[in-house]
Amino acid sequence: MEWILAPLKKYATFSGRARRKEFWPYMGVFYVIFLALFIPVQTDPGSPMVFALGLFSLALLVPTIAAFVRRLHDVDKSGWWYLINFVPFVGGIILLIICIPEGTQGANQYGPDPKAPPVG
Repeated sequence: MEWILAPLKKYATFSGRARRKEFWPYMGVFYVIFLALFIPVQTDPGSPMVFALGLFSLALLVPTIAAFVRRLHDVDKSGWWYLINFVPFVGGIILLIICIPEGTQGANQYGPDPKAPPVG
């Protein structure tokens, strides 16, 4: 469970880096729950699931954006790249593709390599 809780523990931490091991499981669980709430809303827009979907989305908005920003930092991109998500049709796909590669080895301008063993 640590892999899903790690981004939530860093709720609004936009600095630093996030490994793929931290980012992808969190995003997978996020999207599965989002779709489980979204599909009933599509079939019955008047259902109480609308409230649950809104509450879920609002509660996880900040940690999800923070996880994306830290992941972008790991691949040596500015967090401002997150805004590409707002390009219609392709922005979200481009953002996810940017997040696929392994992070920069060693320290980069956003912090030390999260894969490196702790010093000391």
